[in-house]
Amino acid sequence: MTSSTRRLEGKVALITGAASGIGECTAKLFAEHGAKVVIADIQDQLGQAVCESIGTSNSIYVHCDVTNEEHVKNAVDTAVSTYGKLDIMFCNAGIADPNKPRIVDNEKTDFERVLSVNITGVFLSMKHAARVMVPARSGSIISTASLSSNIGGAASHAYCAAKHAVAGLTKNLAVELGQFGIRVNCLSPYAMVTPLATSFVGLEGEALETVMNLLGNLKGPTLRTDDVAKAALFLVSGESQYISGQNLFIDGGFGIVNPSFNMFKYPENL
Repeated sequence: MTSSTRRLEGKVALITGAASGIGECTAKLFAEHGAKVVIADIQDQLGQAVCESIGTSNSIYVHCDVTNEEHVKNAVDTAVSTYGKLDIMFCNAGIADPNKPRIVDNEKTDFERVLSVNITGVFLSMKHAARVMVPARSGSIISTASLSSNIGGAASHAYCAAKHAVAGLTKNLAVELGQFGIRVNCLSPYAMVTPLATSFVGLEGEALETVMNLLGNLKGPTLRTDDVAKAALFLVSGESQYISGQNLFIDGGFGIVNPSFNMFKYPENL
């Protein structure tokens, strides 16, 4: 890839939860497009491996539990001290609780743990990104929300509540930071093969993809982490320079239809 085609040339990006799944794929794509990348995660061995695959001249790893404000502050400060600035914050770290559909079976500790990582962690990441971006009067903050940020019934109560909160926080922060030239958006993907999804659904690899394709609205393509990474690249690049406060759904239209209607059902032999 030449410098003229690299969309993040000279940019510095910090990605939480970047040791695996969507975060890992996005870190590699951002680096391919010229960004210096800070890998922030609690999975030290995996995080170091991602850095090695990207190249240590273009990336560093920082141990970061997003529920710990000192960890988040240190990750941001490390990005600035190492690379001189922070242009992009991707608040991607997230977890799921055990799959228990009935609220009476859900535990308070599990609920609070999910909210602590999935929304408080996003809040802290946004806060400390804003701390260094506001004086610079530029930057892009994105977060991983979910299809569950818009509809019910797709995940646990805790996960659904947290992802709705991410979408709301995205809008609120976009209003505050717009005056400083900082854009704030989030991504809401359908389910795909990631460590989080496989642990929640209980299926792996092609088995998970088969089920998701069967349930999905858009037939043909299979959603993968690379698709989400490409959407993230768009939202942090200059190509989306006037897009802020948006929740970009990468769900093949799943979230806009009630499949029980069957309004546009064609004969199978057509």
